Amino acid sequence: MQRTGYLLPLTLTGSLWLKGMHPHLPGISCPLRALTGIPCPTCFLTRATSSALTGDLNGSLQWHLFGPLTAAGLIGWTVLSLRQKRLIPRGIRSEPLLLSGGLLMIYWLLRLGFGAWPSE
Repeated sequence: MQRTGYLLPLTLTGSLWLKGMHPHLPGISCPLRALTGIPCPTCFLTRATSSALTGDLNGSLQWHLFGPLTAAGLIGWTVLSLRQKRLIPRGIRSEPLLLSGGLLMIYWLLRLGFGAWPSE
C-alpha cells in the first residue's frame, strides 16, 4: 500500500466521474438517513460531486452546495498526490479543511431547519 497509496485519490476521483457519466451505477446509501430518516451533512454530496466532475455545475448545486468545491478539492488532491507520489501531499494546510468542515455543518443545519433536500 505504501508504494501505491498515492493512487487512491485518482481512483476515487475517477470512480466519481464514472458515476456521474453513468448515474444508474449502484452506490451506497447514507446509513444515518436509512436508520434515522435524518440526512447527514454529506447526504447527496456524492451525486453533487459526480455531477460537478462531469461538468454539470447546475445539477451539482441542486444536489449539494459543496459538490463543486469537493470536486475541485478531489482534482487538486489527485494532481498533488500523483506529482509527489504521496497519499497525503506535502504543503496541504489544515485551515481550509477545518473551515470547509465548519461551513458544511452550518449548511447542514440550515438544510435541516428549512427542509431543503432534493427529491431522489
